[in-house]
Amino acid sequence: MVVIVDTISNPLRPRHPEKVNRPDSASPPKPDWIRVRAPNTRGYADTRNIVRANGLHTVCEEAGCPNIGECWDKKHATFMIMGDTCTRACAFCNVKTGMPSALDVAEPDNVAEAVAKLGLAHVVITSVDRDDLADGGAEHFAQTIRAIRAACPSTTIEILTPDFLRKEGALEVVVAAKPDVFNHNLETVPSRYLTVRPGARYFHSIRLLQRVKELDPAIFTKSGIMVGLGEERHEVQQVMDDLRSGDVDFLTIGQYLQPTRKHHAVMRYVPPDEHHSASEMFDLVADVERYPEFVPLCSALKIRQRMAKPDGTEVLVADMTVSFKLVKESFTSRVTLDRANLKILVEYLQGPFSNLENRWTFEPKGDDVCDVGFFLAYEFKSRMLALLMGSMFDAAFARFSTAFEKRADAVYGRPKLTSS
Repeated sequence: MVVIVDTISNPLRPRHPEKVNRPDSASPPKPDWIRVRAPNTRGYADTRNIVRANGLHTVCEEAGCPNIGECWDKKHATFMIMGDTCTRACAFCNVKTGMPSALDVAEPDNVAEAVAKLGLAHVVITSVDRDDLADGGAEHFAQTIRAIRAACPSTTIEILTPDFLRKEGALEVVVAAKPDVFNHNLETVPSRYLTVRPGARYFHSIRLLQRVKELDPAIFTKSGIMVGLGEERHEVQQVMDDLRSGDVDFLTIGQYLQPTRKHHAVMRYVPPDEHHSASEMFDLVADVERYPEFVPLCSALKIRQRMAKPDGTEVLVADMTVSFKLVKESFTSRVTLDRANLKILVEYLQGPFSNLENRWTFEPKGDDVCDVGFFLAYEFKSRMLALLMGSMFDAAFARFSTAFEKRADAVYGRPKLTSS
């Protein structure tokens, strides 16, 4: 259990003073698959004793990580440098907030000593945000990296840094110390930043990671986000695209857990096996008669003709009506359902288009996982209609993927999380 008020180090000071007067945020009960046992192993105790003996902080303890028992038993720990108090106040984080104390000049050597005692092949070093420091703590990161290199030359070093927002030259100092992995977490999708991570800027964080590669291409770059904060699937996919545009090598995605009722609520728990097979997704798209129930702008659909062909495919002739504000148009299409090859082809027959072609492909990617390919090309006969309906189609396409994911959730009991 995590408490709001720290009554040990300072009986009068709340751990999160900015959250004390917030109303409680209720989260749904934790599912069985996310519950863990309380740590009680010998390996956990040994790691804890080494951390205590060297006067160190870990994000495992400060953030209330539920995996601490498993990780510490294997002598895996993420050391948190520059104190236990953060100058930011993110809605998801359990690290204490406020004005930090001065840096401990002996900390880099103490961290290196702990790494040696634990015999770590790989170590992760993170920190609180230190907006109070001129360089955001960049030099302290560099000193810690150098101290570990001197004490444990074979240990690979991963750093998980703050964003060094408005700290000119700070990133260059850290990169020059040559960590093996430079990790900076985006934490969530851009639309959630104002409520989840208000002190940060999404595109600054993307640029920070991109800049690392520009300064030293040999350094691996990495980021992480949480799910369960109210994000949509297409937003997670956009984050993936943005990170690849920034030449980021690795991405981790984890379930958000609410530290206390004063923190951001868990909007939903996302099961780790959340995906669908290619045949399931084919059936979902092939069920065209259901489109008016969930497809954006589709107000009506009627099957004129249905026939099976000798090659095993099924062909439908359908009338579809799309509506957008005061605009309503109907058109007729031929839909070919090729179940054997998991392909769907939509061909235009009659209506306001001079051309319309839509293709779907469903490619299996292992057990109950698939990639969905979607292609759409269209051209209107009327220039005026093109201006009116063209913008409608562009807006609909942006909502199209989300609509099918929600439909998958309703039909199969879980949304599809594979890339499309």
